[in-house]
Amino acid sequence: MPCAVIHSPGEWRARYGPARGATTLTVGNFDGVHLGHQKILRSVLEHARATSTVAAAVTFDPLPLKVLRPAEAPPQICTLAQRLKRLDQAGLDAVLVLRFDLELSRYSPEDFIRILLNQLSLRAILVGENFRFGHRQLGDVALLTRLGRQHGFQVSVVPPVICRREVVSSTAIRAHIRAGRVSRAARLLGRPFVLTGHVRPGTGMGAKLVFPTLNLAPDQELLPAIGVYATETRLSSRTYRSATNVGVRPTFDGHSIAVESHLFDFSETLTAGPMEVHFWRRLRDERKFPSPAALRSQISRDLSRARRFFSRFSAAAPARSS
Repeated sequence: MPCAVIHSPGEWRARYGPARGATTLTVGNFDGVHLGHQKILRSVLEHARATSTVAAAVTFDPLPLKVLRPAEAPPQICTLAQRLKRLDQAGLDAVLVLRFDLELSRYSPEDFIRILLNQLSLRAILVGENFRFGHRQLGDVALLTRLGRQHGFQVSVVPPVICRREVVSSTAIRAHIRAGRVSRAARLLGRPFVLTGHVRPGTGMGAKLVFPTLNLAPDQELLPAIGVYATETRLSSRTYRSATNVGVRPTFDGHSIAVESHLFDFSETLTAGPMEVHFWRRLRDERKFPSPAALRSQISRDLSRARRFFSRFSAAAPARSS
């Protein structure tokens, strides 16, 4: 059964009330729902099933920095819809999405915990080592533990995940994506970085002079570094292997950044509809070529490299899954 998405403490209480029992939960932004988040979510689910409590996550929309210090807010790894999809896939019973505004930001740590106790019947909370909460992030794990002893709920601190000697974090993943290290970002995420959005009409120049592409109008602000990537592109219910250029098309004197994918074994003409691009491997930098013919020759080599990558990927898949 899909997890319930709830948008206020009052709605939560109406749905789950005291008669439905207590809650085991975690709280966070969960931007990316990366390997570290996934470890916490598994722990929440295991504890909830062992104690017959509701397994839940509390998250925020918009993310707090977007409200408090918008100039400092980093671009998000995933949209709210992507976040909720990943939280659902974790097997939770429910997600409470709190609208973050200035009023909520002024709640003291004690007041915030009181909401969880009174409205969500908090029984246990699992968080990471760097968890902060309440006004000006004055609450930390030490205060949370004291409040747990005072009010009778269990606090568990989940250690971070280390991947190839790097602590998994949303900050690290953003840095890898911005630098074009999408393979590294995928290892920390546990899956490829995905841009979601809709197909938008292009100029038609590429189809006439080089290779036909589908242009993505991305929902996210965070884009991989300018360059060419081996990708998979999803349209409705079907996924195609592809090569994607993120850049300004300098050969055609472009100026605005575009995300253009050439799909293998695809010949339809689309000008609208949902589209996702999954980034697997960076192939090269974008650069200006002396002519469309020279660009076409390079793209042919890019497509061959992408096909070889996916061929090796397919051959290795059984070994990875065994």
